[in-house]
Amino acid sequence: MSSLRHIRFQSPTRCPRGHHPGVFGLANALAREGRLSPDEWRVWRASNDWYDAHVPNPTTVDPTVYDPELNPGAAAWFRPTATEALARVSPYLRILADHGVPCVRLESAAPGRIVYADAYQVVAVAEAPQGRT
Repeated sequence: MSSLRHIRFQSPTRCPRGHHPGVFGLANALAREGRLSPDEWRVWRASNDWYDAHVPNPTTVDPTVYDPELNPGAAAWFRPTATEALARVSPYLRILADHGVPCVRLESAAPGRIVYADAYQVVAVAEAPQGRT
């Protein structure tokens, strides 16, 4: 069995819809709410542009991947081999920290039932509650 662990960055608390928003959702919410400074907005926009150009959007491939009835609680996890994509999370984490938005790093060798996979990520439905390690 592989010792490589999938990685996810998310809010430590559930949102009103019942899930833990991920790092991108948290940062996108700050931008949508107009809370980013001009410099933060440029970093956020450039970072989103990089991910849009290099990492597939699971919903483009399978629009049902996050369907709450088909895949309740589905969450994206970086593959441990996605080193460049993982390295590019740092600007988001800085922005969140600067705004007092908590974000934790989770790791799991078995994040759940895989409902989507590509070279950078998997989307998994947790089979049991995930904890920090």
